[in-house]
Amino acid sequence: MACHPPASASPAPLIPAFSPQGGRSEASKMRMSMDPSHLAANLDDVRRRIAQACREAGRDPAEVALLPVSKTFGPEAIRAAVALGLHRFGENRVQEIRDKAGPLADCGIAWVVIGHLQTNKAKDVARLASEVQSLDRPELAEALQHRLEIEGRELDVLVQVKTSPEESKHGLPPAALEGFLERLRDFPRLRVRGLMTMAVQSDDPAAVRACFRRLRELRDAMRARGHALPRLSMGMSGDFPLAIAEGATEVRIGTALFGRR
Repeated sequence: MACHPPASASPAPLIPAFSPQGGRSEASKMRMSMDPSHLAANLDDVRRRIAQACREAGRDPAEVALLPVSKTFGPEAIRAAVALGLHRFGENRVQEIRDKAGPLADCGIAWVVIGHLQTNKAKDVARLASEVQSLDRPELAEALQHRLEIEGRELDVLVQVKTSPEESKHGLPPAALEGFLERLRDFPRLRVRGLMTMAVQSDDPAAVRACFRRLRELRDAMRARGHALPRLSMGMSGDFPLAIAEGATEVRIGTALFGRR
């Protein structure tokens, strides 16, 4: 569906951050230097860098998808991105999807949950999201299955695996992956498409790259045991070239595209 803003609306010269609680966030109280033309330039630059990383890794750029991460940015920013041909957007919080889905209902957006997901959000996810990339425990799978049955829908999911030693990172322990994948066969509304991870926050490229390599190795091991996992979602604005070098099929880009929050 085409994205058609109301006739009475005039283009905003700036793209402010968004506060799902209403009003403006602290970041948006400042006039941001980003406008729609800067968004287009950022998108071109991100695509160029993806292509460059693919060439250096001996890969076809067509193998790597871009998932724009629009968290904290409001509907006007997303409309500008839709006008550039983007239609899938990653959000950390389900509340933001709820707040943005209405104003952007004419845009045909596919919302992707990438943040840690509580089971009490399953109802909204089953109703609004096209994909969850942070599935990491059986009780969440059960909650999503239940709500999807009520909605009469199916949902693409990626299993989030914890490859970083940081306690702040979420995800399934690598040793539990095979058992979890086996258990997910009991949830037919969940279409398991691949794996997701977040790398350690470090200035050491070798440490970051090791997290991505671990996910690829896990995917390869699970594939050998009969689990088709074609997608690897890994890499963000600060480390996606390393993720591409280790086999990422999708990179999640926020700051490099929309600007700092």
